[in-house]
Amino acid sequence: MFQFSHAARAVRFGMMLGVAAALSGCAQNLFSQGELVPPGRMPGEPQRQAQAAPPPSEPIQGQPLPAPGQGAPGQTLGTGPVRIALVAPLTQQGGAASVVGLSLRNAVDMAVSETGGADVTVLVKDDQSSPAVARAVTQAAIGEGAELILGPLFAPDVREAARVARAANKPMIAFSTDGSVAARGVYLLSFLVESYVDRVIDYAAQKGKRSLAALIPENDYGNIAAGALQTAAARNGMRVMTIERYRPGDAQAAVQRIAQLGGQIDALFIAEQADQMASMSKLLTTNGLDSRKTQILGTGLWNDVRALRQPALQGAWFAAPENAGFSAFAQRYRARFHSDPTRIATLAYDATTLAIALARAQGGARYSEGVLTNASGFNGADGVFRFRADGLNERGLSVLQISNGATSVVSPAPRSFAGAGPS
Repeated sequence: MFQFSHAARAVRFGMMLGVAAALSGCAQNLFSQGELVPPGRMPGEPQRQAQAAPPPSEPIQGQPLPAPGQGAPGQTLGTGPVRIALVAPLTQQGGAASVVGLSLRNAVDMAVSETGGADVTVLVKDDQSSPAVARAVTQAAIGEGAELILGPLFAPDVREAARVARAANKPMIAFSTDGSVAARGVYLLSFLVESYVDRVIDYAAQKGKRSLAALIPENDYGNIAAGALQTAAARNGMRVMTIERYRPGDAQAAVQRIAQLGGQIDALFIAEQADQMASMSKLLTTNGLDSRKTQILGTGLWNDVRALRQPALQGAWFAAPENAGFSAFAQRYRARFHSDPTRIATLAYDATTLAIALARAQGGARYSEGVLTNASGFNGADGVFRFRADGLNERGLSVLQISNGATSVVSPAPRSFAGAGPS
């Protein structure tokens, strides 16, 4: 285990096979960002053209924001011999900084500062939320010696950047929530619906739930959730009575059909995001469905006040990272940048601290497939995680229960993968 110091605070890095991996802790009740999800984007993945934020009143760490339309050519963080790259949407139409992209960039800056910048140099590249630009700046970063690419954020940009990275045999740790862009050498560090579903269904089975139904919207997120639900239920010997699909925003008939099952089910899984749960809660209440009678199950998208305050969801269970880690990260971020981080900023922080720790500990094999996909995984701001060979990830998630508009942990997240299972 390595230990680095930052001001009066020690930041410990522990990768679970004796190599240092990283990171600190997380949580705020903001998972889905609250927006409707247009075609081609998964819930939790920010809009490609997020509302622009005004430039900060002072340069970040002495480096000015890029000029309109020019990205951030030549911008670097750290002074170490190992080169990695951040590819993120730093500018958009009009040239103002992207809220999400800037938060990712700041998180990288914070990780470099907290762990000592003598191990890596981070090449900061602006993909301008454009697949073509993402491809071009990834090529430029590799030409400048980048051994590992962090990002991009959006699925189309990941696909194009991955073409270049894979051709050059350089791994990527990307932040899209769309699992279809994952591949060998293209690893996703994002929060994936599969992990949420596996965790909450495993827990429900352990608590004696044996027969369930599901309400799932007809969209990409729903398609993934439905497949994960069937797999998890089969693994636990649970009977899936019905999976009711519905057009987003039009769940009334589907809820009525679920209600007709009566006592045939003891759990109801709902794969809906937070901003839709007010209308869903009304439908559940009208049809006599709530967690006092039938255990309601959901995903980490419910870790949002808009879901937590809904009457029908009081007593519901959902899987999510525990909150302490993000809270600690956000406190340090605010002290440094005088603004709040976006919820996914921890992804960039974890990816960077992992890259730094591996650069320090693993020599020439630092970013090889064998090191990145080690089964023991890594410890990050959002808890333990590990990459699979297919590019998807697994996370150590907690199960939270909604009560009085807040959450409590009913099953803590595992602290390691070795021998760890749902509790």
